[in-house]
Amino acid sequence: MQMKEIAGEAVLIAAGGRAILLQIADPAIGHGVAHHSDFTSRPLDRLRGTLTYVYAVVFGTPEEAAGARRQVNQAHGPVSAPATAASPAYSAFTPELQLWVAATLYESAITMRELVYGPLDDDTADLLYREYAVLGTALQMPSGLWPPDRVAFAAYWDRRLGELQTDAATRAVASQLLHPRTGPVWLRLMMPLARLVTVGLLPRQVRELFGLSWSAGAQRRFDRLIRLTRRVYPRLPRRLRHWPKNHYLRAMRQSLELAVV
Repeated sequence: MQMKEIAGEAVLIAAGGRAILLQIADPAIGHGVAHHSDFTSRPLDRLRGTLTYVYAVVFGTPEEAAGARRQVNQAHGPVSAPATAASPAYSAFTPELQLWVAATLYESAITMRELVYGPLDDDTADLLYREYAVLGTALQMPSGLWPPDRVAFAAYWDRRLGELQTDAATRAVASQLLHPRTGPVWLRLMMPLARLVTVGLLPRQVRELFGLSWSAGAQRRFDRLIRLTRRVYPRLPRRLRHWPKNHYLRAMRQSLELAVV
């Protein structure tokens, strides 16, 4: 399974902020997050939840994947509301919204991976693309909703980028994500670097939707950081590159053992 060779790489986590901003630029997801999520005040909890789900689905046993799916569904239960004058209707169980979330996770992971390691060959890229559908189909997304191949996905992606919108509520969520006022000191100290990576990875039109500034100087700093990462990261031992995956899987399994006891 090609996904197991790639999805466990720690460097992919650097694209997590990009994926979240792309997700909340869909008005239905953005308002669902704005009205029902506290992840901006508890960013590490959100990170842990997302990574645990991804790692359980990709690397876990069927029982562990099912447990992660139940936790996500439980969290998604309250996330729904009818349309109002200020907000579209939304439900976290809507398959098309789950498709967009899975698409942002896939496209962000591939973008980050290829920046560090270079382009994948076509056969590997095709296999990896098909396997990434599991992040949506493990929930309520029918398998037929995932675009059939990378060409179809590219067309879907371009169309969806053109449909994205933000408003005051979703821009406020983005601002809180990029400028957290809570969390451990080390997290806040890292945020200037995290902002550089997140904003640098975003498509230009999405930066503009969120009103995020980007200068030639910022681009140079981003390019230098990517060059440094490209030189250093692939040379790290596998146990370091896969430490987050192993850590979150171990924590999940310990929690399951405690629940059984």
